[in-house]
Amino acid sequence: MKQKTKIATLAGGCFWCLEAAFQQIKGINQVISGYAGGTVQEPSYEAVCTGTTGHAEAVQLDYDPALVTYEDLLDIFWTLHDPTTLNRQGNDVGTQYRSVIFYHDQKQKNVALKSMHAAQKLWSDPIITEIKPYIEFFAADDYHQNYYKNNSEQSYCQVIINPKLAMLRQKFAALLK
Repeated sequence: MKQKTKIATLAGGCFWCLEAAFQQIKGINQVISGYAGGTVQEPSYEAVCTGTTGHAEAVQLDYDPALVTYEDLLDIFWTLHDPTTLNRQGNDVGTQYRSVIFYHDQKQKNVALKSMHAAQKLWSDPIITEIKPYIEFFAADDYHQNYYKNNSEQSYCQVIINPKLAMLRQKFAALLK
């Protein structure tokens, strides 16, 4: 009997960075860039960028837990962004760039809390990542999906995403497709 896939929803700065990295992980069936944690239904990118909708740029991962565990996904998450900066990742500033783990059930919540405690040893400043219940996710417009795959020559991809992918290949080679 085939095991069912699971969903993880993570926010850690620009969704293009998380999307590009998680698309490289075996066991990830789909990565969707979008928005979570806000109060507006069907928010647009422009609205989210104002910081008034309450949404964070996030990715929703459909994954096979027989091939990659939720713990593995969180280990990757902690190294792809700086979870100690409030509402900022590099030059991206605003509440939409905050660090959040949106848990889908009590088990994910427990794993997230344990993972955050373990990840603290990687950082000299306190981790400020929010761990919140998942409520709803809204996919971003099509031009945001597969952004790195479609735009890898753009300067943002070269300067910001490529170093993250190099680190991913170095630290998580065993999990790559």
